[in-house]
Amino acid sequence: METICMTEMKMSSPVEHGVLTCLCMKALFIAVIFGVTSDVTAHGVTEGDKGYILESTGILPIPFIYLGAKHMMTGYDHLLFLLGVIFFLYRLKDICIYVTLFAAGHVITLLSGVLFEVAVSPYLIDAIIGFSIVYKSLDNMGAFQRWLGFQPDTKIATFIFGLFHGFGLATKILEYELPADGLLPNLIFFNIGVEIGQILALAAILIAIAYWRKSGKFMNHAYNTNTFMMMLGFLLMGYQITGHFILFSTI
Repeated sequence: METICMTEMKMSSPVEHGVLTCLCMKALFIAVIFGVTSDVTAHGVTEGDKGYILESTGILPIPFIYLGAKHMMTGYDHLLFLLGVIFFLYRLKDICIYVTLFAAGHVITLLSGVLFEVAVSPYLIDAIIGFSIVYKSLDNMGAFQRWLGFQPDTKIATFIFGLFHGFGLATKILEYELPADGLLPNLIFFNIGVEIGQILALAAILIAIAYWRKSGKFMNHAYNTNTFMMMLGFLLMGYQITGHFILFSTI
């Protein structure tokens, strides 16, 4: 069903290969300008939550479940990527498979990144997360089939980008030097919260898309919607890459 929908959108869209390439270049240019003129901060945890994390000791199930759910519900980058992933998925089975792959990647790198203290620039990781939104939007528009002549494996891509999404938060959490007391259980509870938040956010997205599809205008606006998502991904990339170089220049 996913492939059929992408094919229908490509056939009905008047935008050709050259126009799509032009849109990508314009979006990248806007991203650079936006990044240079913005006060850049990396994706992470709010100051209030940061203070709570630093002061917490022992095993705290409810607070960390809440923090995990809050992170997912307010994580616009995660939500945009999930929207792209399920955009052309109609069967519940397919949705569960892709969301599970994303969640598995997220869990693996969040836990391992914090427990093994893998330190990487959060700006670079968040730039890759921005790229994941660009990638999925282009995938939904059938760009890779046109440019490369084949369709990359969407399941593998979803899992790989899930790894980066989880690693993005892990790099930020490492900055807060969580107490060793109850670290692993609290991280597990945090992940449980993330999955709860993901289910709630996903439910809202699916309800909205279901109404949109019933309106009969879904396919008419699918291309433009994914183009807009792609531009948001480019903006996030420019925002974070600029932040990395600003940070690097101050060291």
